[in-house]
Amino acid sequence: MQNEQRQLHWENLYQSKGEHDVSWFQDTPTPSLELLDEIGVTPAASVIDIGGGASRLVDRLIERGFRDVTVLDLSEAALAAAKDRLGDRASRVTWIVADVTQWEPMTAYDVWHDRAAFHFLTEEADRAAYLARLRRGLEIGGHAIIATFALDGPARCSGLPVVRYSPDSLRQTLGADFTLITSRNDSHATPWGGTQSFQFSALRFGK
Repeated sequence: MQNEQRQLHWENLYQSKGEHDVSWFQDTPTPSLELLDEIGVTPAASVIDIGGGASRLVDRLIERGFRDVTVLDLSEAALAAAKDRLGDRASRVTWIVADVTQWEPMTAYDVWHDRAAFHFLTEEADRAAYLARLRRGLEIGGHAIIATFALDGPARCSGLPVVRYSPDSLRQTLGADFTLITSRNDSHATPWGGTQSFQFSALRFGK
């Protein structure tokens, strides 16, 4: 999918659906928060949430006292929904409207979090562009927490094909400079009662 088509797809989706009307809605992003705790991330860390959209991870990070939080998403409408929900607290967050495969990081973060953005990159060129930004946007010794559909998860989401991963195949895709620290499976309950099988992996960058 071309970058312009990808952006239009997600903008249209978030303009036509409410926060609770998408399959990936979570009131509390428990797997992500548990992995942050497990790898010892403290509120002093800088965190970027890739494809964060209207996710409530940003709410929970603010509640935990994180002071350097960035949310990046293709959809301006998705970020607007998150800002409206946060109210005055939105000013504590850096918001970036961008396609991660074209974005140029201006700083390196301690934690790169991505719940279900990477798996939409089905073309090798897009994955290579993402990984180039990941390497530039993550501190040496920092951690990437990346969640994708697991091998037994759906083959499509929101009308688009995805690439499914195991923790090991994800590590191999990211490259030898990433070490898998921990992973877990998660059966995500959709708002309409279905389930989706995810894998969440935490990887350290740099040997």
